[in-house]
Amino acid sequence: MTLQVELVSPEGILYEGEAQMVICRTVEGGDIAFLTGHVPFVGSLAVGLVKIIEANDQTNLLAVHRGFVSVANDRVTILSDVAELAGSIDVARAEAAKARAEEALQASSEDDDARAALRRADVRLLAARS
Repeated sequence: MTLQVELVSPEGILYEGEAQMVICRTVEGGDIAFLTGHVPFVGSLAVGLVKIIEANDQTNLLAVHRGFVSVANDRVTILSDVAELAGSIDVARAEAAKARAEEALQASSEDDDARAALRRADVRLLAARS
């Protein structure tokens, strides 16, 4: 048995397929893994990676910048304002964003926007390089 997985952003459906496991990071308490038969769940996603392990053991990584995950009846639905497949991430652009965020944090260590931008850039680079 497999999970039906769908990841949707404003651009459209970024991923649709079957998986044996989905792992994502929630705001409420860290990483959570979903397998077939998981109890219904709704949670807020943190900035982090979503790992989709398909039935053939192929792993797909996505960088997700917040959103929601819903699980019911062996169906995992992820909604995110911004999400990127690892293979479509522009590494040079992510590195430039990281450098800008680090520079802003050096100027003001209390800059929450820069801290959030740094986290997003780090997650994008982690996805792209994994």
